[in-house]
Formats: sequence, C-alpha cells, structure tokens
Amino acid sequence: MSFKCIKVGLIAVAAFVGVNAFSQDLIARQAPIDKKLKSVDSLALQKLIKAEQSEFPAFDLYPSWNQTSVHNYAGATVPESYTFDLTGFAMPTPSTRITSKFGPRRGRMHNGIDVKVYVGDTIYAAFNGKIRMVRDQGRRKGYGKYIVIRHDNGLETVYGHLSKQLVAEDQLVKAGEPIGLGGNTGRSYGSHLHFETRFLGVAINPALMFNFEKQDIVADTYTFKYNKRAGRSASGMMVADGDGVIRYHKVKSGDSLSKIAAQRGVSIDTLCRLNRITRKTVLRLGQVLRCS
Repeated sequence: MSFKCIKVGLIAVAAFVGVNAFSQDLIARQAPIDKKLKSVDSLALQKLIKAEQSEFPAFDLYPSWNQTSVHNYAGATVPESYTFDLTGFAMPTPSTRITSKFGPRRGRMHNGIDVKVYVGDTIYAAFNGKIRMVRDQGRRKGYGKYIVIRHDNGLETVYGHLSKQLVAEDQLVKAGEPIGLGGNTGRSYGSHLHFETRFLGVAINPALMFNFEKQDIVADTYTFKYNKRAGRSASGMMVADGDGVIRYHKVKSGDSLSKIAAQRGVSIDTLCRLNRITRKTVLRLGQVLRCS
C-alpha cells in the first residue's frame, strides 16, 4: 500500500471514529452502556490507530517514504516553527567524548557531531521510529556503513561509519534498541560515531538536543525555527542552530569575500570573524563559509 493511501486511510479512520463516537453519545442518552466493554473497544481502537501510524512515523510531515537518499526532501514544505518532543529518548552511545563538533570543518560542512567509540561498541536508536535506510557507501566514501531512522517525533537521525548494522530497512525500533556497532568505515580516520539530527533534510546541531557529557537531553522539547527568506540552493546551505537558522555559502568560481558579503547581506569583517580568516585569505572552490 502506498504512503499516500495510508494517509488517506488514516484520515478516513479518524473521520469514522468521530462519527462513531457521536453515535455512541446519542445512544448513551437513551440506554445504559456497559462501561467496561466501551473502554475495551476504545483501547483496541487506539492500538489499531497507533499501529497504523507506526508504519510511517511523522507521516503528516514527510512527503514520502524515500529509501534512495539520506537528504532527498527538495519538494518538502519546511514549517517556520516546529517543536520536537525529546522525552522517551536514549543516548546513541554511552561515550561522552566529542571529537568533532557541528559546523564548517576543513572547507566542508560537518552536518553532525563525531563521538569517540571503538570498533564493536554498541550503538542505540535515539527515539522510537522506523529504519528508513541501511546502506554502505563503500571504502573511504561518505558515511561508510550507515543507518537512517525516521522517528515518531518528526526527527530523523543518521548513524555513520559503523562496522556492522544490526537492523533492516522498514524495521520498527524502540529508543535504546541496539542498531549497529561502532566502526571506522567510509570517509573516516579513526573509529567514531558520526551522529546527525535532521528535520525534512535540514541539519540541526545535535548538541542543541543531546548533552553527551551528561548523557542526557538538554530539555524535554526543542523548538526548530526556519528562516524561509534565507532559502536553499546549491551554494547556500541551511542548517538550524539555536532558535534560528545559520546560513552557509559554498564557494564557487568567481566568488570573492566582497561578492559573498554583498550577496549574503553581511560585512566582510563579519565573514572573516565567523570563519576565522582574514581579508587576504585565498578562497578555495567548494569551501564552506558561515554567513550568519
């Protein structure tokens, strides 16, 4: 059954439940109802609806159940604001050592954080959800062996550089359930877990939600805010940080600090400060600069 059909089906079920509940209310005014039987029926119905929803977590937010690309949400509508429920979480690893933070790194955008783990260390699902992708990008390429999970709260998490995957695509998982083993596969120079948190393709700094040192979440909820005016393009990438969106620019042929500053609406001095460079720094093609 297609993703859209499931959506329509759930809406129809909701409508039927509403009509049915109204009918039961009318009957209740005319004759006594076995309260115990009513509660059993209601519980069974709730379980049925939850079972249907678990097949496509956050189905009301995502346009499809895509299993060909990690970030394939070009046509998705990103809400200006959305609050994630972070309760019921599990830390993806008991390790507390962060080896690389979120943000620009060596001319590239690092869309997650790297946590020190050793080959064979158990990696866990961060929230309840469904496995969207279990893939291997190959030796010294990208994530290496990786897993993508779409969660009930609307987030997607990515677990990269694994030595082994313990789950299969379309498998339902619970928070804290083992999903893989730490490793050193893909574009990696030492065993670690590359961990990303994403919303409709927009990368969010995991440190805004997860405190690895304390092995806890930062708060029970996190509110994502999206700056639509900044947009997204091949050279202007978007990531969420704090209560807003940070803008990045990928250097292309013909770019200069003055041209980028004018295009992004910031001063050259601001660009230099944000990226720890000087006005004399030679820009490289493909280099990622923070613009806000």
